[in-house]
Amino acid sequence: MNFLKVTLLAIIFPFAITNAHKYYVSVTQVSYVKEKKAVQIISRIDIADLELTLQERYDESIKMTSVDEKPIVDEYVKKYLNQKIEIKINTQEVTFNYIGKEYDNDIVVCYLEIENIDNITTIEISNTVLFDGFPKQKNIVKTKINSKVNNLIFTKDDTNQYLNFK
Repeated sequence: MNFLKVTLLAIIFPFAITNAHKYYVSVTQVSYVKEKKAVQIISRIDIADLELTLQERYDESIKMTSVDEKPIVDEYVKKYLNQKIEIKINTQEVTFNYIGKEYDNDIVVCYLEIENIDNITTIEISNTVLFDGFPKQKNIVKTKINSKVNNLIFTKDDTNQYLNFK
């Protein structure tokens, strides 16, 4: 019986250690809506990781919560995303409007938009969200532009991606 317990522990223990490791992943959708002449961006980021990052950068006392959240939290999120997500469309730097955010369980969903885009022949994206505090962070960006779908993966060593639609 002891041999069975030891064998079972030897098999299960490595899986328990592996499963205890936290994954650091954000997912961002970038969609070009030609009829609206707009690029719509939805970014999903772990609340705890973003909260810790904002506390370290701006204000130790902030809490990201849907109850009694300080209005300044939106300003910090907007400022942070403006520093960490950069987009060039047709080789021109563009700025996005921060529309707002909402919470979905342990994820903060951020809504951004780039207006007045007549067409897209090229897009360059840089996504370094959470890289400074979490070296194993991966940012997945799913694009739907000109009816073409692409999945891009950003890591600390690969922060820029370029797509050509010519």
